[in-house]
Parts: sequence; C-alpha cells; structure tokens
Amino acid sequence: MIPVEDSAVAGRLHRDAQGGSTVVRILLGTQLRRLRTAKGISREDAGYAIRASRAKISRMELGQVRFKTRDVADLLTLYGVGDLQERATMLTLAECANVPGWWQDYEDVLPDWFEAYIGLEEGASIIRSYELQFVPGLLQTEDYARAVIQLSCVAASPTAEIDRRVAMRMRRQQRLIGPEPLRFWAVVDEAALRRPYGGTKVLRAQIEHLLTIAELPNVTLQVLPFAHGGHPAAGGPFSLLRFTAPQLSDVVYLEQLHSALYLDKRAETHRYLEIMEQLCIQAPPPSATPALLTAFYNDLA
Repeated sequence: MIPVEDSAVAGRLHRDAQGGSTVVRILLGTQLRRLRTAKGISREDAGYAIRASRAKISRMELGQVRFKTRDVADLLTLYGVGDLQERATMLTLAECANVPGWWQDYEDVLPDWFEAYIGLEEGASIIRSYELQFVPGLLQTEDYARAVIQLSCVAASPTAEIDRRVAMRMRRQQRLIGPEPLRFWAVVDEAALRRPYGGTKVLRAQIEHLLTIAELPNVTLQVLPFAHGGHPAAGGPFSLLRFTAPQLSDVVYLEQLHSALYLDKRAETHRYLEIMEQLCIQAPPPSATPALLTAFYNDLA
C-alpha cells in the first residue's frame, strides 16, 4: 500500500475502524460518491471501470458492501485523484472498512437488520434515545436483558442461543466506559419502569442499576411520568445517532418486530431531533431522576 505521510491520520482511521467499521464504510462511500459526482461520471461508467455493475457502485457509495483495495484504487484513478497522501488516506479507509467488528462473533444470533445498528452504535459519538416499552439496551442488567430477550424468542429457542444474545447485549455496554465513551442521553417512559420483566426482584435490581449508571458523566437519564400526559413521541421509541465525522449525517433508528428502518435524510432526522428536544423539555430534568427512580423502587417493596 502507498505509505501514509500523516501517521496521525492513519492511526485515527484504524481506531475508528475498530470502533465501528460500519461507519468507516459509510464515510468511504460518501467520499467516493463526492469524487464521482464532482467529475460528472455516471455509476454505469464507474462500474465499467472496475468490472462491476451500476448497482454495486450504488451499494459501495452507501457503505453496504466490503471494499476491495484494487477497486478503490481504480476508482480514485478514474476520478482523477493523483495526490499520494489523499490516495493513501482513502486506501487506508478501505482497509479499515473491512476490519471485522466484535459483533461478527455473534453472527449466529445477530439479525441482518440489526447488524448495521450495532456498527453505527460502535462508531457514534452521541446517541439520544426515547424508550416506551423497555429500559434501553445499553442500560439493562443481565437478568433484565434475559427476561426481555426471552419475550422475542420462540418457545423452542435453546438456552445457549439466549445466553449468546444476552452476552452480546452486555458487550455493547462497553461503549459507555473507556477513554472515549459514548455520550448517551435517554428519555424513558414511566411504563418501561413499571413493567416487571423477570419479576419484581429483577425490576428492583434494574432500577438500582439505573441509579448507579446515571451517575456516569457521559450518561443522561430522564423519566417521563404518566402524569405528563401526551407527548410528541407517542408513536413509539426511536434512537438518534450522531457521529464525529462531519461528512456523516445523523441517523434515526426505528426498530420494528422483525426489521428496522434507518433514516438519514436531513428533513427526517431534523424532525426527530425536534421531537427529542421537546421530550427533554417536557420530562423532569435529569436532576429529578434519582427521586423518581427511588419512588418506583419503593412502590415495588
């Protein structure tokens, strides 16, 4: 590979790949699309240059496929990128985009539609989430997670499969700790804190965990009580993910029973951002959360 003159850039790209190769693929695809459109080259012509179809170029630009270094190098030549450092940085991105994420070890229990979310979660710098039915996955205890996961598994699901699903959820929570932790801001409806998944004992332990984890400087937790009546997110839960790279747009994640929607058009994401802001204003401030959680805990006694 062409040497990278700026070693700091190369190091940062490799760290980003380890934290979220999905995000790196999207970033590389965005850059390739920018270069192609700037030259006025069609997807058909770009595909011909690398012996591929128009559809493959489209998937590459959306970050939906693995990248071959040779394909990226040929596209850079076609797009007139001759600067050695720029080429080296793009080729480094291509290598990083193919670094397997830790979640690949759970492919046997990981739905295809959810794999993209975990990659985005790993690469996000900020996630804001509204939850109506459950405590957010990043804040769940192991016993609570097991109870929730069992709800979505068929009766014949082996214990080993459930164990691996729980282990994967616990592994995701490492994003909340470490030298560069995820900034996580959740608004949780009171309904999620009243449903005793796994029983009263499990729910009490879950509330205790929330009291502890809400003390982390990178975690903000608000509770939306029933007493506040209706609100703009009554339609259901959603998550809004934001990334450090300015080339990447926000992504709204909407989970369904057996699939998910990913929205990234600014008009759509901006609307959800407005709703999130309204929720944070309507809900009691984070400083009131410990008292609310304690009251729920005492109600379970």
